[in-house]
Amino acid sequence: MPRQPLFAGLVVDENSRPVETAYVGEDPCYVVDVAGFRHHILSEKVDRQVLEMMRQQISGHEDLLSEQTAKMLGTDDIFSKAMIEKQLKTIDQQFENVLKTGIPEDGRAYMGMVGFRVVINVHGDVLRVDQPTVADDGEGGEE
Repeated sequence: MPRQPLFAGLVVDENSRPVETAYVGEDPCYVVDVAGFRHHILSEKVDRQVLEMMRQQISGHEDLLSEQTAKMLGTDDIFSKAMIEKQLKTIDQQFENVLKTGIPEDGRAYMGMVGFRVVINVHGDVLRVDQPTVADDGEGGEE
């Protein structure tokens, strides 16, 4: 189980109110406040749902994502692309590592600044994940 909520500071309730974090014993939780009643939801439940949504978005697009990532990093060679693609194809292992180590605070701050937000209900179900979108640059897009 993770040591801290993975998306602390990035989770809101259905009414767009920030969700707090707390611990029940050693278990990290997101805390949804409903009229003064604080619902503690194991963070792993929420975090795994978000990671699964991300995995689904990546699945089947590893080739394109690795190519674009290599370009963004300025390492647009076949070896860099292959290494990135391998990481994307083993994304489940990468997510398990992230669950154990967490996302650094400055990384979460950046995610919040670009519009990343997780919306949950009182039961800990992820209703949606708001993510920044990339503007179409007009190059080779499908119609």
